[in-house]
Amino acid sequence: MATVIATYPPVGQVTRLSGSDLTFHAVLETPRELAAEPWQLALYHSSNEGGEWTEVAFLPGSPDVGPSELHEASDATTRLYFSAKLALQSQLNFTVKSRQGPDHEWRWIRTEQGVEDGLVVVDKKATAEGDSDDLPDLIRDLNPDLRWKAEQSQSPGTRLWSIDATVDAAKEHESTYADVPLGVPWGGFSRWFALVRPWAPWLAPRQGKTCFKIDKDALFCSFLSPGGKHLVFLGMSGVGDVITLFRSGVDGRLMLHIRNDHATAATGTALVAVGDDFESALASVMYHARTLVTATSVSAADAPTEPEAQGGIQPEWYEQWYDGLGYCTWNSLGQNLTEEKVLDAVDTLAENNINISYLILDDNWQDIDDRGRGQWQHGWNDFGASPKAFPHGLKKLVSNIRHKHKNIQHIAVWHALLGYWAGLAPEGPLAKRYKTVQVTREGSENDQAPVDNTMTVVAKEETGKFYDDFYRFLASCGVDGVKTDAQYMVDTWPSPATRRDLVVAYQDAWTLASLRHFRNRVISCMSQAPPLIFHSQLPATRPPVVCRNSDDFLPADPASHAWHLFANAHNALLTRHLNVLPDWDMFQTAHAHAGPHAAARCVSGGPVYITDPPGAHDAALVRQMTAVTPRGRTVALRPSTPGRALDVYVGFGDPAALLKVGAYHGRALPGGTPIVGLFNVADRAVAEVVPLARFPGVAAAQGEGARYVVRSHVTGKVTPPVGVGEAGSLLSVRLGVRGYDVLCAFPLTRAREVWVANLGLVGKMTGCAAVVNTVYKVLENGRVLVDATLKALGVLGIYISTLPELSIWDDFMVTIQGQPIPAHTVSVNKHDKHVLDVDIEAAWKEMELKSGWGNEVEVKVYFGLKERN
Repeated sequence: MATVIATYPPVGQVTRLSGSDLTFHAVLETPRELAAEPWQLALYHSSNEGGEWTEVAFLPGSPDVGPSELHEASDATTRLYFSAKLALQSQLNFTVKSRQGPDHEWRWIRTEQGVEDGLVVVDKKATAEGDSDDLPDLIRDLNPDLRWKAEQSQSPGTRLWSIDATVDAAKEHESTYADVPLGVPWGGFSRWFALVRPWAPWLAPRQGKTCFKIDKDALFCSFLSPGGKHLVFLGMSGVGDVITLFRSGVDGRLMLHIRNDHATAATGTALVAVGDDFESALASVMYHARTLVTATSVSAADAPTEPEAQGGIQPEWYEQWYDGLGYCTWNSLGQNLTEEKVLDAVDTLAENNINISYLILDDNWQDIDDRGRGQWQHGWNDFGASPKAFPHGLKKLVSNIRHKHKNIQHIAVWHALLGYWAGLAPEGPLAKRYKTVQVTREGSENDQAPVDNTMTVVAKEETGKFYDDFYRFLASCGVDGVKTDAQYMVDTWPSPATRRDLVVAYQDAWTLASLRHFRNRVISCMSQAPPLIFHSQLPATRPPVVCRNSDDFLPADPASHAWHLFANAHNALLTRHLNVLPDWDMFQTAHAHAGPHAAARCVSGGPVYITDPPGAHDAALVRQMTAVTPRGRTVALRPSTPGRALDVYVGFGDPAALLKVGAYHGRALPGGTPIVGLFNVADRAVAEVVPLARFPGVAAAQGEGARYVVRSHVTGKVTPPVGVGEAGSLLSVRLGVRGYDVLCAFPLTRAREVWVANLGLVGKMTGCAAVVNTVYKVLENGRVLVDATLKALGVLGIYISTLPELSIWDDFMVTIQGQPIPAHTVSVNKHDKHVLDVDIEAAWKEMELKSGWGNEVEVKVYFGLKERN
């Protein structure tokens, strides 16, 4: 059966345009025996809701002037391309129908694929600072009791306001709440997006259409107008013991939900920005929020820290601890953690040639009591490891690991912010050593309440000493990092006095101690609670920390994996504006969903660490995520700019949409590499046409006249040179269930009549991240030089538009570190005849090269230009 598998603009999604003329594209997949039939396609559209629907015929096109195919059809099918032009005046609702010829019935894409109509919105006027619209013009029925004023936006193409509402003083034993109507954004909108608190530690995305309705309180939300503009709302927290969130009210109205922990009446604040671009509008409210928090919050954690003792400068001095490949014991070894299991796990990794750089001992290494029903009710006894599970102690374990496995440079341990899940053991040594207080928790999710709903925690005046003593102990054992979990617990205390006394105190004491003892080699986990986000993660007054970006990876829950990717990609829209490195959590390589998880970690820009059960490894997948440096260290190939979702208004499991995660690596425009990770989070195959213009940074680079080649990691296919606006810059992709791909758009350099680009390490998901620098030159003798510096070994790919006309034997010279490499390590890529493969890893080993002081490798590729008549 033939079917329209994809359109651009996409059916079932929203597309925003700034111009009035639009070319629609459609891809029809048909059995090969039917390819010659007189296929007809029609664009069925209406210029407004409830208006008259009319149709425009698509015209057939040839493959060489249609979208670029990066995923080939099966042997039994072929793809046909059609286009239709339309002049737009306002928003347009549309769908597509097709038939085999005039004598056949029309078949609708909405019926075949189960997708709703597409929507195209036209933004006729760019947002500017001097626009006459004010906040009441943008929010219908704006509550007159609210106080609002215009603010100076720090994000171009946006306008900004603050909205204040008064909330009464907190009572003696409970906070005061206020639910304040705000109004209806735009007076009606086309789509909305929000990040909500599904439960206390985490954030998660929600999307909808014309009616705003959320099941949980939202930290921020955005609304798309019928004219294509974005109105973004951010609730402020971390200032004056007040938390401001959002709720949906009657008829989908936006509500402020304000909590006051202060002993006097206070003000809840929301920031509102309007812009033509969602990310610019979000940046506007985030920049202003940082300004407000920084101006009102000076914490102990901002104080200078003691420098850590250092030896001589090492070649890896500029690398971060998380640049290597990591291993965590949580899902791999479980909670019944023992010394024997840990040693066996690291031995098995080494036996499988998986060379990790850091190890995380997760929950259950500590000395805890057995009070209550389980971990949520257990308390922490003392600093040392569990005597039963670790009979030789923590120091001996760490010493053994470091002695035997020199590749493991960093060892971190897990602990809860308050010690353990229920705090300190009430009768344990720690509770007797430090001054403590009893605090009550609110009703807990999933039966996670401590015994009698009460926790024993260190008192405010000794939090600094508590963390300093603990981290000094860990350092004496050879531990040089921590994963500090359950940080949200401080946001579960109902008493306003307790919250005022302890929430900030614990954050500051932990931050200061981690800086002093571990130089920020920490992972902040379960810390997406508003008081923590605004106080500890938003200000840029301290080095950034690695921060968990979503709820856990759950290997045994098949339904969780697609959602895990979706939630991380959308949470990253916010976290990329914080002073953190988003961490998409560990995963397992020998797992049914391992491929998409691995690709997601690569495009996330965050750390890459695995949690494989001993012996259950996919070494080939590990090699796609990592590379070996000239000094023998395994590093993760992380883009320099974190990945985030590109389609914020597309809901989870939309049958017509792939999850698209955009990232960027390298220098500022032009010259860096835009990246888009594609993930099928639906329960069936999904095809799309993805414009090159959607890649981060590409549209801005068009002012430079930039041209690109786009490469698929999965298929190895490379497009011809394309620029934005050309038919070939539309990328036709199709992914099966659990399918994924990573597309990299490599900027081209013109060397006389030749287009050249450094593709980085081909065979790696984000091989562009191995590139440190590339210089292109036309030499005096007329030859072209590609001078590439890389931080790791592998197969280097060089795109050369005239490569099919050249001879590797006669026209090329390649050197590594100034020495000619063996000829057999240079070849033409098997997937594309325009790509030269240079196996620098094989050459390095065969030539027995040494890294010396540096940890980079320089590859020079010289080639001649064919004379043209």
